[in-house]
Amino acid sequence: MTERDRFISENLGLVHCCAAKFRGRGIEYEDLYSAGCIGLLKAYDRFDKSLGYKFSTYAVPVILGEIRGLFRTGGAVKVSRRLKELSLKINKIRQQLNNESGRSPTITELAEITGESEELIAQAIDSSVTVLSLSSGDEDGREIDLPTPPQDEKLIELLSLRQAIGELEQRDRELISLRYFKNKTQTETAKRLNMTQVQVSRREKKIMAIIREKLK
Repeated sequence: MTERDRFISENLGLVHCCAAKFRGRGIEYEDLYSAGCIGLLKAYDRFDKSLGYKFSTYAVPVILGEIRGLFRTGGAVKVSRRLKELSLKINKIRQQLNNESGRSPTITELAEITGESEELIAQAIDSSVTVLSLSSGDEDGREIDLPTPPQDEKLIELLSLRQAIGELEQRDRELISLRYFKNKTQTETAKRLNMTQVQVSRREKKIMAIIREKLK
């Protein structure tokens, strides 16, 4: 197992937690999970450690984005014949380079070698690893769901909330910060933001409605 596969396997709990948020909304859990796995892979390949924040902070919004994409298209994750053939070709290239230099090629390098776009390379990698590396099995070879640590549920909710707040206008973020993170009253918040208490109350209700909508 490569370092990439090991890291992905260790973080599958994030995918289960994200997929669980959408259970019972008309799409099979298997498809939700598959889309989430694609998001996890994309997050791994794009994550920049030098930015200084945790992988989960970056990965959760990407995973949720892939899952939400299913509801926009109304379909399951489908792998075309072209992607299957390309994924086999990529696996051979990656194995060869790994044997020669002890490292896996980047998506950019694979695109240059194969002559395909980086987007198509990423899709091919996603499709192959989703099948080969993102599931666990029992002794009879049957696929089973990996256990989801309970603490991940809280992490998902926290990161989803943080993302929703981060998408607000700066003034709205300040209002929410004062009211819910610094425990200021509406009157105190109004003074800080040069607003009236009534304006704060009305705006707060609108902001909370926006956040609730983003968290659906």
